[in-house]
Amino acid sequence: MNAAYRRLAERAARIAALGEAEAVLHWDAATMMPRGGAAARGEQLATLAGLAHELMTAPEVANDLAEAAAEDPWQAANLALIRRAHRRATALPTALVEATARANSACEKLWREAKAASDFARVRPALAEVVKLQRETAQALAAATGLSPYDALMEGYQPGVTAAEVEPVFAAYEAWLREALPRAEEAEARKPAPLPLPGPFPVAAQRALCRALSLRLGLEEDHSRLDESLHPFCGGTPADVRITTFYDEANVAKALLGVLHETGHALYERGLPAAFARQPVGGNAGMAVHESQSLIIEMQACRSDAFLAFLGPLLHAHFGGEAAPYAPANLARLWRRVERGFIRVDADEMTYPAHVILRFRLERAMIAGGLEVAELPGAWAEGLEALLGIRPPDDARGCLQDIHWHDGLFGYFPSYTLGAMAAAQLMKAARAAEPGLDAALAEGDFAPLLGFLRARVHGQGARLGFQALLQAATGKPLDPADFMEHLAGRYLHAA
Repeated sequence: MNAAYRRLAERAARIAALGEAEAVLHWDAATMMPRGGAAARGEQLATLAGLAHELMTAPEVANDLAEAAAEDPWQAANLALIRRAHRRATALPTALVEATARANSACEKLWREAKAASDFARVRPALAEVVKLQRETAQALAAATGLSPYDALMEGYQPGVTAAEVEPVFAAYEAWLREALPRAEEAEARKPAPLPLPGPFPVAAQRALCRALSLRLGLEEDHSRLDESLHPFCGGTPADVRITTFYDEANVAKALLGVLHETGHALYERGLPAAFARQPVGGNAGMAVHESQSLIIEMQACRSDAFLAFLGPLLHAHFGGEAAPYAPANLARLWRRVERGFIRVDADEMTYPAHVILRFRLERAMIAGGLEVAELPGAWAEGLEALLGIRPPDDARGCLQDIHWHDGLFGYFPSYTLGAMAAAQLMKAARAAEPGLDAALAEGDFAPLLGFLRARVHGQGARLGFQALLQAATGKPLDPADFMEHLAGRYLHAA
């Protein structure tokens, strides 16, 4: 191995280890940490971010990059990713990196209080500081990368995809939704009203079922945890995956479907190439790819007719009561309903992209300076009304519902809908490659689907970009028509 490449790989592994420590601290802050630890935790995270930044920007890194040579395609891809990380890191002063980490941590804690009180004013000053620092970061990254400021932020979450590519995809979907949504609502009205699941659903029983299902999907018990948090997420590290959910004794679907979604993320992390652990090329291929892996599990597989035929009897056996509400057809009516709503995480898969489109437009405007934080509640209400014809009645169901901006995640939201579109495309390819896939899902067997994803997505790490990965896995780059075909089949043509 080239000596300079070896030194770079060793440095990358140290940076990755710091990132793993940061990930576990973030998980702890969301699940275990007492409120009084927030300030200290912010300083810990800022210190880790600063140390990682100093490692990547040390003068010897530039020298090693000038001398490094790769011996195979994986090393070549790894070297290219280290170069990109170095270019982005050297664009940002350590002081800005640490200030951003502190501001994000402080704002996230205030957001929790503001959301509970449905009072945007409580978090507005802290969010204004986060946005100010994100604008500074975006400008610095833009100067170093040649991208627009917003695109430079997007690159940090899904490399190789720009706002100019996303905008026409979203505009086309908005136009399709304007015509398709009323038709879906009409089809919904013709169906029998679904029977509610009887409940109550004791938290302990829900927790046991959710854990059992995540393991059945393929997540290993020795490498994962299931805990509770205000906002469900998947965190931790590839060897120590942490998924969270929240439980509602009156509604088992919230925790159950949330855990299935986060298990999709966790399976991706567990399937990354171990030979390149703690190397950039051994990481995930971006957040749009990550979202495709959660959505192919939750939306494509676990809400399919095939899997509901397995899940219905299992739920009935677990919670008892009348059998009729647990019939697969009734579960489909319950969990595949189209309904205009205020909350993104509760949205059906047809209206969900509208929520993402709204956030994409608002965050672009905030980074560009055309929208100030104080104007956000009003702009949010107007934007949602334009997309779905409804206005949020309060801040909690409006601009306070998501953690992302309050934690400094600008440029992330497009990944959700790009991921949904990629999930539909991957599922279509998986069914073609594995003709027995649906029969297996009807038995609760995810091996055929997981095998397809391990080979064509998980095991590829970050070697390929978003479009190249889809091309290799499905035979074509992103094709939104597959997503709309899936939605039409499920919501427009179904009896």
